[in-house]
Amino acid sequence: MDAASAGAPDVSALAINVVIPPELRWTDVRRGEAFELQTLTVRLLPDHSLAVKAYGRPVAGGRGAYVSFPMPDRPELRALVDAAARHAAELWRASTGLG
Repeated sequence: MDAASAGAPDVSALAINVVIPPELRWTDVRRGEAFELQTLTVRLLPDHSLAVKAYGRPVAGGRGAYVSFPMPDRPELRALVDAAARHAAELWRASTGLG
């Protein structure tokens, strides 16, 4: 029996936004424009896997397009995502009085 048939709400995803510390930021190019990646959006998917996308600002300035980039497979970025998820869980528990 799945959660929906048991009467539990069907949660399709949970998401947190994480600021990338300046020392971990990187630059990537899309459509000929360089972006400095400054934030991560981490989504917990229904199968309990994570989807991570990076977002940033054009290096040349201005608003630029809201374009996602893959997060590089770097240990320090994986550690940032793990720490952010733990902290988000702590904040959630504290906000519900269950912590």
